[in-house]
Amino acid sequence: MHVNKKNNLWRRLPLWSRWLLLVAVIAILERLLLLAFYPPVAYDDTASYRHLAETVLNHWNGYDGTRTPGYPIFLAWVGSDQRVYTMQLLLGLFITGVFFWIGWQSSGKVQFGAAAALGHTLNLGQLFFEANLLTETLTTFWLALFALAVFEALRRPGQARLAWALAGGLFGALAGLTRPLFFFVPFWAALFLAVIFWREGWRSRLSIFAAPLLPGLIIIGLWVGYIYTTYNMLSVTVMNGYHLVQHTGIFFEYVPDEDAALRDTYLRYRAERIAQYGTQGNTIWGAIPELEKVTGLNFYDLSRKLARVSIDLIRAHPGLYARSVVDGWLLYWRAPVYWHSEAITSTDLRLALQSAIYGERVLLGLGNGIFILASLLMLLWKQVRRWMRLNPFLWFIGILIWLSSIAQTLPDHGDNPRFLIPLQSWVVFCVLWSLWAVREYYQGRWTK
Repeated sequence: MHVNKKNNLWRRLPLWSRWLLLVAVIAILERLLLLAFYPPVAYDDTASYRHLAETVLNHWNGYDGTRTPGYPIFLAWVGSDQRVYTMQLLLGLFITGVFFWIGWQSSGKVQFGAAAALGHTLNLGQLFFEANLLTETLTTFWLALFALAVFEALRRPGQARLAWALAGGLFGALAGLTRPLFFFVPFWAALFLAVIFWREGWRSRLSIFAAPLLPGLIIIGLWVGYIYTTYNMLSVTVMNGYHLVQHTGIFFEYVPDEDAALRDTYLRYRAERIAQYGTQGNTIWGAIPELEKVTGLNFYDLSRKLARVSIDLIRAHPGLYARSVVDGWLLYWRAPVYWHSEAITSTDLRLALQSAIYGERVLLGLGNGIFILASLLMLLWKQVRRWMRLNPFLWFIGILIWLSSIAQTLPDHGDNPRFLIPLQSWVVFCVLWSLWAVREYYQGRWTK
């Protein structure tokens, strides 16, 4: 009798609340387990973020411009590693909720909303990053809010539309302030919304274009202005030269003799790096101290010098640069999982996680391939677009993923697979939508 009462209570709940409760239980339970068995993990980049967080607390004295301030401010505000870890787990829960809402509202099916939410929260690549003291989870959070704002702007009228578009520009700019790759997203939102609402008259077009653009321009402009006035570089960080060398270091032997000391020193470090790791990637980070010594340049002047040398190399050898760009673009889709297996003390649990991660990487790699193939098919065949039941938001998020895949590989050839992490769940969302839409299409046709 007691069981029947529970069953009746469950059945009386609205369908959406039952699915939401299921997703919430899974999302909370897995994060509690992670918190219990896995510590916060620092990586090579973490120390520099912590250093910059200390300068933020010290009224920005000593801020060196090597990174945008989004994550250092977050670290300064939240505090200890454990508190940052806990906060990132909470952000992960919120992101899961955003996927549930957008999936449900865009499809009209709460089951699809649950699938979209689980597609994010059960991705171990996303989950382990919530324990990593790196920018990805915070960036994913801002991009989720950005996507939510654009989604709501697309379906709201009047002032509500403008308010959501304004919020989208703010969240997009904050994503860029956390991860510079995404500084372009407020501009993409402004352009896309203006095109979507093109027929509503010039005032409406201008308003919806300006709403996301203004916060992006203000925030990005203030930061670029700070870098320019402080370091005399028109950039978002002082690292442009070092990043470009990740591309041009592959063919650095073509540097002219006038920069022989710079060239030969880098080539020596490159040879050592290749002998040890099989790749020249990240050679520059070990070579900087000696490059400063042989050139007589400080850290900032060396970055400027490497930027000029790299641009000259790209102009002289565009084919070699293009090959490196394509390679970086392909690496973007590799679906890595960043975790420290040695942090798991239980051997059985470690082996189980290794198997699960391998399986998920296969699925994510397949999903990324489906996303690329489906995107190309949609461009070529109208029938495929009919199958997919594409709404404006799907176009918006799909093109955003493609734009980021190109933007990430042009200036840098480093840890490219990591650049997709903040958008990986949106790739999964698009793939789930494609599979669901095709299934719905054929079921509708078969029943006729």
